[in-house]
Amino acid sequence: MGTDGPKVILVGLDGSDSSWRATAYAAGLARRQGAVLAVAYVQPILGAATALAGAAVEETTQEIADELLAALREAEQRVREVWKVDWRFLTMRGDPYGGLAKLADELRADAVVVGVSEQAGHKVIGSVAVRLVKAGRWPVTVVP
Repeated sequence: MGTDGPKVILVGLDGSDSSWRATAYAAGLARRQGAVLAVAYVQPILGAATALAGAAVEETTQEIADELLAALREAEQRVREVWKVDWRFLTMRGDPYGGLAKLADELRADAVVVGVSEQAGHKVIGSVAVRLVKAGRWPVTVVP
């Protein structure tokens, strides 16, 4: 708001190939624009069917978050001589759409970048990307 170009770019990362491509794309945008890159992993909440495995599932989602953060740090080290991006890793529990929407609002994100859904059922019930676009609150880029 009141600036020339984006200041915060939010990208959703869940470990899928498309989310890694989205993260790379968003990192390039952030570098060129001098924006902060907020990389977010939304840890899925437990459904009724998995409630019995509660602690194990929560531990697993935290392990995924830790692995994603380690991979991001490794990638940063590989390219640090070429270019630098000011980035933050954020994680929270919730559904991916709700979590990304909440973070985008809290961060006052100028843009949201997500990978295309790799799940077949999303063509019928709607993917996170489609829901973010339909919300119409931020510019959304969907990376294949």
